[in-house]
Amino acid sequence: MATTRLKSLLRLTLMGLVLQGSAAFAADLTGNWRTIDDKTGFAKSIVKIEKNSAGEYTGTIIRVVPRPDYTPQELCTKCPAPNTNKPIIGLTVLSGLKDDPKKDNHFMNGSILDPLSGKVYGAKARVSEDGRRLTMRGYVGVSMLGRSQSWFREEK
Repeated sequence: MATTRLKSLLRLTLMGLVLQGSAAFAADLTGNWRTIDDKTGFAKSIVKIEKNSAGEYTGTIIRVVPRPDYTPQELCTKCPAPNTNKPIIGLTVLSGLKDDPKKDNHFMNGSILDPLSGKVYGAKARVSEDGRRLTMRGYVGVSMLGRSQSWFREEK
């Protein structure tokens, strides 16, 4: 009888640890992220990602990162309305991104704005298990027709 109780207690404890462990790997998307240009490898900007009351993530440029031989734009001259000629700093470039209910650390159904070209793309993202790397994918139509960038979490 004592052995049966001990086995039951041990099973419950192990189940609790497994459930707790899986929740610990659900990475948080909110925070400041250093965007990396997938073509040059240089950092471009710092984007602050927040979650609104509707459960959607938005990302706003809070700083442009200087890099060699590049003069950053101050205004989004090619952006569609209502962002035409708005300052780059303070520009919302990511919107509508939601948690993917089927996959931990995955996000879907968003849109992302490229301030240099003014083009808006579909967006999905994935955060690494340690929460330090964000793979942001912008695409047209289907995800296969797009490109990905790595963003890195800024230390608080």
